[in-house]
Amino acid sequence: MSGVSLSSVPPLSLADEARDPAGFAHALGTSFERFGFAVVADHGIDPALIERAWAETRAFFALPAGRKAAYHLPGKAGARGYTPFGIEIAKDAKQHDLKEFWHVGRELPAGHRYRDHMADNLWPAELPDFKPTFLALFDALDRVGLRLLSAIACHLGLAPDWFVGPTENGNSVLRLLHYPPVPADAPGVRAGAHEDINLITLLLGAEEAGLQLLDRDGRWLPVAPPDGALVVNVGDMLQRLTNHVLPSTTHRVVNPPPERRRISRYSMPYFLHLASDFEIRTLPQCITPRNPDRYPDPITADQYLTRRLREIGLLK
Repeated sequence: MSGVSLSSVPPLSLADEARDPAGFAHALGTSFERFGFAVVADHGIDPALIERAWAETRAFFALPAGRKAAYHLPGKAGARGYTPFGIEIAKDAKQHDLKEFWHVGRELPAGHRYRDHMADNLWPAELPDFKPTFLALFDALDRVGLRLLSAIACHLGLAPDWFVGPTENGNSVLRLLHYPPVPADAPGVRAGAHEDINLITLLLGAEEAGLQLLDRDGRWLPVAPPDGALVVNVGDMLQRLTNHVLPSTTHRVVNPPPERRRISRYSMPYFLHLASDFEIRTLPQCITPRNPDRYPDPITADQYLTRRLREIGLLK
């Protein structure tokens, strides 16, 4: 990695959106077209809320293994609650990822039509502040995500509110990730090379080194945001919707150098999803003679999600 700048993906400021929405949309879209990633500072999420979320995350993963295991729901594809080590594996990988995680989903009202496949949240009884903290963070990330999607829509020549309907009550998930200390003889890496399934991902916690993206020339570039900034990347659903105009870039989390192996890594990705019954159909403006339609057959977001969850071992 020598000679590679740690600022490979240039940081943007979401504060610029209000001052120059067209300029911000162009900068965000250009970063996505070039890297499939963007680094977004000044996102406006309350730093005190984020600090509470880190404290609750560390407190949960510090619980004894047996108490954490009580919140694992077998057969539910890890959609809610706790997923222990040795379950998730990157597509086509030979070793499972070195991580455990917790999922918080969207709270739906009684009788909502999506409740047949979007499970209720599970909350650890040991941590009374866990639920209010993560419901607040989920909502905050959801709001920031919609602002970013509005900029993406403008970049694509769509109405600024184009994504509002398609993501209403979307099957989004906030994942709390713990990568524990790594022994010298660990058989795998913290997170194998993969692409995200969803529309866009908003990631907190990438300041701890390890996140890398696979660039066009085959080199792995480190992603090193300023403190508190979000790392945002294109998911496979947006790649499919835009006919690869916005690419879903392969990325991974590598193991730390020897001097950092005894230190846990925590991160909080928010996987922003489309509504389950939204039909992913290639946007006409993303189809050209040089870029013919790769996906002539549409698919619903839920059908696509189910297919991909089977590929990564969360759904049997």
